[in-house]
Amino acid sequence: MNIKSKNWTAQIDRMPPSPSFRTYGTVTVPHPGITPVLERDLMQDKSFGLRLILSFKTTDTITAQVETDKFVEYKEEGPSNVTGVSIYFEGELVHHINDVLITH
Repeated sequence: MNIKSKNWTAQIDRMPPSPSFRTYGTVTVPHPGITPVLERDLMQDKSFGLRLILSFKTTDTITAQVETDKFVEYKEEGPSNVTGVSIYFEGELVHHINDVLITH
């Protein structure tokens, strides 16, 4: 399946009182009844790169069959040293983020 996505950002927020890390972007889904979800992959390597899995949750709501752009976000509380993020869907790389934004 070909996944269309855009505007991916990875950000480490070191501002007190609650540091965090988040990755977010926009994913095009086949219809508004589908919600994209980002989750941490159980398989991580020993580097500071983060591997995330993109999946879709479907509702039973009747919707128009029109492609829709939806915001998706992954967030972890606490200090982070992530240097890059790889996002996978069904085992295939969708996007890789090399530049992690750091806010102090």
